[in-house]
Amino acid sequence: MRVRSILGAALLGASLAPALPGQGGQISYEAFTLPNGLRVIYSEDHSTPIVSVDVWYNTGSRNERPGRSGFAHLFEHMMFEGSAHVKKGEHFQLISRAGGSENGSTAEDRTNYYETVPSNRLNLALWLEADRMRSLTITDENFHNQRETVKEERRLRVDNQPYSPAFIDGMTWPFDSAGCFAYAHTVIGSMDDLNAAQLPDVRAFFDTFYAPNNATLVVVGDFKPLELRRYVNQYFSEIPRHREPPPVRCTARLSPGIQRREVTDVHANLPAVLRIYRAPPHGDPDTRALELLNVILGQGESSRLNVAVVRREKAALGTQVIVNPYDSRRGPGVLLVLAIANQGVDPLKLDTLVTAQLDSIRAAGVTDEELTKAKNTFRSSFIHTRETTLGKAEELHHYDMFHASLGEINSDLERFLAVTAADIRRVGNAVVIVVKPAAGGGAQ
Repeated sequence: MRVRSILGAALLGASLAPALPGQGGQISYEAFTLPNGLRVIYSEDHSTPIVSVDVWYNTGSRNERPGRSGFAHLFEHMMFEGSAHVKKGEHFQLISRAGGSENGSTAEDRTNYYETVPSNRLNLALWLEADRMRSLTITDENFHNQRETVKEERRLRVDNQPYSPAFIDGMTWPFDSAGCFAYAHTVIGSMDDLNAAQLPDVRAFFDTFYAPNNATLVVVGDFKPLELRRYVNQYFSEIPRHREPPPVRCTARLSPGIQRREVTDVHANLPAVLRIYRAPPHGDPDTRALELLNVILGQGESSRLNVAVVRREKAALGTQVIVNPYDSRRGPGVLLVLAIANQGVDPLKLDTLVTAQLDSIRAAGVTDEELTKAKNTFRSSFIHTRETTLGKAEELHHYDMFHASLGEINSDLERFLAVTAADIRRVGNAVVIVVKPAAGGGAQ
């Protein structure tokens, strides 16, 4: 999902960003880089005796190639199958016995692995991450076992969930596969590609992307910096760097006008409308306005879609608005608007009502009251995210990967609060998907 006296010779650089007094959500941090390319960011937090170790690999579904979609997610599962000094399944056991928790996740641009443990077990979490970075166990048995696990996960979370296939596949439809395969396929991958995967492909993926020079380690919590640097140097410094991964190319062209598609969903009881808008890369200045638009349109009881479409018109059972459901993107993203029709409501009428709210923002903008509410909601979430060690670690990763400077972690809120009503009126082209239940829909 970052004391020079002892380790100075092993470190290439360091930086310090002090928190600004009186401002909520500020995070102090330091950063250094090992000679093998591993970037380390860390932030002391002595409020509770715990520590979070969070590793992000600079790889996700955007790094896959045609015919091998789903590999980044498959590999996330492989990373818990053991390493040179850790048996299959033992990673979970060791962290659980230490009183901690762990997990991993995959998105388009990154894959993360984390542990939150009592602060006196910091060495355990770091050692486990280093061991699998250096010597993951890649066997035919592990590969086939985890491939079946991923296939079952796709069946459970995508194929057998109402509206999920349109939602997941729909995120890829604004992008041309030939020019931007990075975002023109799903993170979880297709069944055909998962079935076609071979063990040599898995080994090649590990050799290409799972290297210290393609990773960032963030540690947040109750620790002593000298002790942390000693552990990092001891466990990670001798892991060899790998050849730099090939760059990702994305030529994303805007298609003229609105695209319309109709899909049948055997698990849906009610029709639905899904609008998917192209969004700029996260680093674009318009991203802040887009995220506040997300709040105004679809967050909370007083959001535009809930008030106008659900409560006043009673045309929708519910609505949802979300920007980049998996995580932020360095490349072009999506804003999704989903509305599930009430019984007897024509989905085309529902789409007209949803579109009217979007068009009204383009034509007339938003009110001062809406903008103030959105900023307050965003500020509350912004600060709440930074109240845990893991939340702080993920924020440090986010700003390190998706922003021009890690230092923006302590100034970005001001930019959100400076967004104007005029900024929010900017929107992009849409793909409109109408989901219709199959005859006798709602199959169990």
